[in-house]
Amino acid sequence: MNRRIFLRQGSLTGLSLSVLSLAACSAPTDKAPATSGADEVASGAASVAPEAADFALLELTLAELQDKMTRGEMTSRAITELYLGRIQALNRQGPKLNAVLLTNPEALDLAAALDQERKQGKIRGPLHGIPILLKDNIDTADQQPTTAGSLALAGHKAKQDAFIVQKLRAAGAVVLGKTNLSEWANFRSTRSTSGWSSVGGQTKNPYILDRTPSGSSAGSGAAAAANFCAAAIGTETDGSIVSPASCSGLVGVKPTVGLWSRAGIIPISATQDTAGPMTRTVHDAALLLGPLAGPDPRDPATQAGTGKAAPDYTTFLKPDALKGQRLGVEKGHLKGSSEAVPLLLAALEVLKAQGATIVEVEVEKLTDPLGQAEYDVLLYEFKDGVNQYLATAGAPVKTLADVIKFNTENKDKAMPFFQQEILEASQKLGDLKTPAYQTALKKSQGGARAALDGVLQKNRLAAIVAITNAPARCIDLINGDSGGGPGFSSPAAMAGYPHVTVPMGQAHGLPVGLSFVGAPWQEGPLLGLAYAYEQASKKRAAPEFKGPFVG
Repeated sequence: MNRRIFLRQGSLTGLSLSVLSLAACSAPTDKAPATSGADEVASGAASVAPEAADFALLELTLAELQDKMTRGEMTSRAITELYLGRIQALNRQGPKLNAVLLTNPEALDLAAALDQERKQGKIRGPLHGIPILLKDNIDTADQQPTTAGSLALAGHKAKQDAFIVQKLRAAGAVVLGKTNLSEWANFRSTRSTSGWSSVGGQTKNPYILDRTPSGSSAGSGAAAAANFCAAAIGTETDGSIVSPASCSGLVGVKPTVGLWSRAGIIPISATQDTAGPMTRTVHDAALLLGPLAGPDPRDPATQAGTGKAAPDYTTFLKPDALKGQRLGVEKGHLKGSSEAVPLLLAALEVLKAQGATIVEVEVEKLTDPLGQAEYDVLLYEFKDGVNQYLATAGAPVKTLADVIKFNTENKDKAMPFFQQEILEASQKLGDLKTPAYQTALKKSQGGARAALDGVLQKNRLAAIVAITNAPARCIDLINGDSGGGPGFSSPAAMAGYPHVTVPMGQAHGLPVGLSFVGAPWQEGPLLGLAYAYEQASKKRAAPEFKGPFVG
């Protein structure tokens, strides 16, 4: 649900995007909730901590880390310890990025156990010994709480791992910790601020610290960009992986709904939710995507993907993957005042130079009118999904009504900056048998699928490309996120289709991503296209934790 669309239509939501201009920042509030852990927004000149540039693992890929362990140059425990040290130095100190809520107290022991397996000749795969951070709406059956950023769930510890966490552990990854997020995945208020939660306070953009990290996977994006981990996992309903990935100079993959199970993930939408990788390279995203895919009896959506997941998505990554391919560019993104437009035009030239044919298409004129129907779908599905989750989670609150009551009774701590209008609107609705819900679902999901299928098939396209979102604007806890500028998350989100974003440059030091959207279950070919562009353009740059932008 793209905030830009709802602003245009006169209706507001706060689900995911901060597609924002380079306007001067509003002054931050002088007060943060006492229990939030929020830090003051940075001010002054560029403020790069010495630890930031001299980090031994800076920008290392999963394959490079694996090679170091294979050669005996480093152990998983040593790698994990280095990432923990970087988090300690830069998360609450130095630039105070505030991207990580907590680190796993068992991380070093888990890494040591995996090192022992390696000594015994057991290597589980390319993720063996690799430290991964998880968004804090993903269940882990360990000492780490799962809160969705809400004080109503503070201290809640899940009874079992989410399905993707089970797969992650089985693949040999080290669960390093939990990242901050926009509270309730940015589905709480029409005036929310991306990257803020009542549990964790405000996450900052690691490129320019007073800029939004976007949301809702704000902490996962900022942490992966800042080299707090080898890779991170976020979740998306509409834009919550691809938007923070774009704003933090990352590769983000929103898979086809059903490729990864949603069981054990605090939900918004049964028809749009999915988790996905947030990494510094396309190859890393491909390495992470395959091991976590697969059917799960607890998530019926995964049954549709049976036999469609690739065992190894890196096989699609070829430097010449763009040669002979037809790509449609969203026509509405080719003009305008956004700083992202020149970056898109330059990216198109790179795509052409690599052998792609570019044709102009219009998707947004077909999908933008579906925004209100999408919002209605999410309101219905949120109530249903959250009530199901809380009924068996063993959490201190048992229903959405309990959450609303808790927030009201603890409003000074839970709602110091914005309210809970979306929660209240969802609570008032009926169940998923309500005719209004069925009508809205048919309009949003059916309409988006028809639009994308029509454009892809009519023009014989391998993918549609567009600006993921415009450069990040300033954090504004008083007024919330602002709209404006291009963004392309909603078509794929409503349809449940795959979406990959890859860095295509910076505007005044702020990253912007290039989107590749394709047909369902086509993650492999999309990753191939994104990889070929990435290798030809090389636009990823590590953040420098700069202070406020000065024009």
